[in-house]
Amino acid sequence: MKLDDFDALTFDCYGTLIDWESGLYAAFTPLLSRTCGHLPRDAVLEAFALRESGQQALTPAMPYAELLTLVHGQLAAQWGATPDPAEDARFGQSVGDWPPFPDTVEALRYLKQHFRLAILSNVDRASFQATGKRLGVTFDAIYTAQDIGSYKPDPANFVYLLAREADQGIVRTKILHVAQSLFHDHVPANAVELASAWIDRRHDSGGWGATAPVAAGVRYDFRFTSLAALVDAHRAETAQSQ
Repeated sequence: MKLDDFDALTFDCYGTLIDWESGLYAAFTPLLSRTCGHLPRDAVLEAFALRESGQQALTPAMPYAELLTLVHGQLAAQWGATPDPAEDARFGQSVGDWPPFPDTVEALRYLKQHFRLAILSNVDRASFQATGKRLGVTFDAIYTAQDIGSYKPDPANFVYLLAREADQGIVRTKILHVAQSLFHDHVPANAVELASAWIDRRHDSGGWGATAPVAAGVRYDFRFTSLAALVDAHRAETAQSQ
């Protein structure tokens, strides 16, 4: 299997294109400064992952900004903080402030020349609109949890993706899903037999960070430690074929 076997790349955004762990941790700063400033970064992210995935399962139709607001309040209570609804709301609106990874914009501009590009994200439309200004390309399609009515890892999100791409003439075998999260993306991609590339952004960190853990045996067709490495692999393929 080669990258050039595919016509479309579908991306998870947060964790893959956007450094959501840095963005999340920065957005937690006001709360941590008055409660758990002593907690290691990964402990904060793991606490978030547990609350976020649980809330998404409970309220799959809740827009992501509202869900983040709720989760922040839950963690504030868990960490013994005085309730602060305004601080909760600011956290919920922080998505547009989260930075791209350093390789994201250049990689997307390169890939746009060779593939149809789409987003499959767990955020709401307004949050992604704020993020989109940071990514440097216009995507051919954007599919959000708000559009679908459920959150990844629900396979329904991937069924929706495949149906919408089929409407554009792109069949499943010509789509490669590109994502960091095994939990949110590769497990459900396996369930619908969609090829995937793991962008292992945490390869030098260990642990699960802001995503829930998964059992062994998750399949992926490619593994890269950065989006730049995927681009390098495609360039190498192109050079060999000339």
